[in-house]
Parts: sequence; C-alpha cells; structure tokens
Amino acid sequence: MAEYRNIGKLVSTFGVKGEMILHHYLGKKTSLKSLETVFIETLKDSLLPYFIEHARIKTDSEVYIKLEGINTKEAAQKILQKELWLTEDDFEKHAGKSAPISFVGFHLIDQENDLGEIAEVIEQPHQILCKIFINNKEALIPIHEGTLQKIDKKKKQLHVELPDGLLEVYL
Repeated sequence: MAEYRNIGKLVSTFGVKGEMILHHYLGKKTSLKSLETVFIETLKDSLLPYFIEHARIKTDSEVYIKLEGINTKEAAQKILQKELWLTEDDFEKHAGKSAPISFVGFHLIDQENDLGEIAEVIEQPHQILCKIFINNKEALIPIHEGTLQKIDKKKKQLHVELPDGLLEVYL
C-alpha cells in the first residue's frame, strides 16, 4: 500500500463552478503542475482519490484547484476544511526541499538522544511543532531558531537542544 503525506487543507470556495482554494505546506510557490490525483480523507482513515481538472498559483502557500466532479459551489462546500493528501512519490516532486513538512520521517535528536521519529509537522507563525511519540504518548516538540542546532538530511535527523524539563512531562 502506498504511503501518503498531508499537504494542506481546502479552505474556501472560489467562484460558483466548484473551484476551491487549497492552503498548502509545501514550502514553495507551486501550481501542482503535472499532478493528476489528490486524495481527500472523507472518513477517518479512508482516502478517496480526486482527479485535478486544473490548478493555478494564488500565493506562496495557496493554490486555486478544480477537482473533477465538483462543479458547483455547493458541492465544493461539502469537502471544505478537508485535508489533502499526496502519494509519497508526488509529495517528493512537489514539496520544497527545506519545507518543514519534509521533516516527517526524520528522527528528532536532543543532545545525542534519539527521541523518536517525527510523525507530523504543525506550522505555527513563530515556530514549528513536531509530533513524536514518547512512551506511546503524543508529544509536541517546539522547533525554532533557539532550539534547532542542525539538520542532517542524509541521516534524516533534526538535532535540537531542548529546554530543561520539556520532556519530563512525557517520561
């Protein structure tokens, strides 16, 4: 089974013919050129494929997107606020190399201790939160210029220096 990566959310409709605005975390301006299919989680853990009729750039982090079969504003509203997913291969082609979302799958290293694999990246205005699991508990670790020490893309590691006591809640 293919692996999928979350790239953003359908945030609003545009016009009356089913076009929508996708707010994405790909880390670069993109028109999603050559992308044919996206996946939408309509039910929990159930991704349905949608074919792209056309897409065009709106801003650095937004794209106008028209999906096949969604031809009215009302039909588009039914899938608003749904998250959009790409296959791992398509994600690699369209994500910026230094986009925070590309750190999913990296290991978070705090002073030589492997804290675990990053399961999700949540972008906030002044920091990034990396979701990892410590002792089967979800932990949100803040990453910003004060904590990030080094990014090792070859080893797929993010080296950080976390404040004392931050992890004690999860231990």
